[in-house]
Amino acid sequence: MGLSVTADAWSAWPAPAKLNLFLHIVGRRADGYHLLQTVFQLLDWGDAVRLRVREDGAIRRIGSLAGVAPDADLAVRAARALQAAAGTTLGADIAIDKRIPMGGGLGGGSSDAATTLVALDALWRTGLAEDDLAGLGLGLGADVPVFVRGRSAWAEGVGERLTPLDLPERWYVVVDPGATVPTAGLFAAPELTRDAPRLTIPRFLAGEPTNNAFEPVVRGRFPAVAMALDWLGAYGAARLSGSGGCLFVAVDTRETAAGIVDNCPPGLRAHVARGVAESPLLARLDEWRAGVG
Repeated sequence: MGLSVTADAWSAWPAPAKLNLFLHIVGRRADGYHLLQTVFQLLDWGDAVRLRVREDGAIRRIGSLAGVAPDADLAVRAARALQAAAGTTLGADIAIDKRIPMGGGLGGGSSDAATTLVALDALWRTGLAEDDLAGLGLGLGADVPVFVRGRSAWAEGVGERLTPLDLPERWYVVVDPGATVPTAGLFAAPELTRDAPRLTIPRFLAGEPTNNAFEPVVRGRFPAVAMALDWLGAYGAARLSGSGGCLFVAVDTRETAAGIVDNCPPGLRAHVARGVAESPLLARLDEWRAGVG
């Protein structure tokens, strides 16, 4: 059983970034939503969400988040969704230590929301099942469920149909060119490929070539991203992540990744991250349940 939580006790919970190792658009639903195939690779690097239980039922964000009003913050919305679903009278203060670039395609807002759901379910002792938490997450965004479930996965549908994958352990250099890419504009782009042939998990694991459907669109519209892809491409198969502005390359060792980061040109920010099969959030949850708190 976890430690008792007092009103003045803060606890910290990881909210990892993700990479889309590829992203194909294979069609559209009748309601206009695009049907995707992708692989979510979770990382050992990301944001941290700090939470403090309140007895008065209020949900408050502590601190500011550039360009995001508190009521629009996915973490705040996640807390309110859980509060309503569970019928709890408890509230929470929420503070987020941001490391994941906003609009970068690394899932920062979605991961913050998922961590808020999972952690507050523990702290409030509301006891929802993983499927229920993932369902709440899907109501907030298509990427939230993979972070709730906490396992790198093959994804289909709008990104919510997940199959856990055992991926080879790789190190990644994640590069932020500083470009905030609006997802809605990319989905509306006339040059976007929306009819890619469907891939299967065995063919993906066997090494069949893949791509990111958004990459040519982003290259054409965001010169800073195009330049970063060209620079990183000298070290391997550089690729855009998701529908954002960040990109990555996979390498075999931490030392190789660190060497690339050391050569990062001015104007770019680069990070070393390790791909993980299970989210650090799951380890933190196990730790809390064991009584470490």
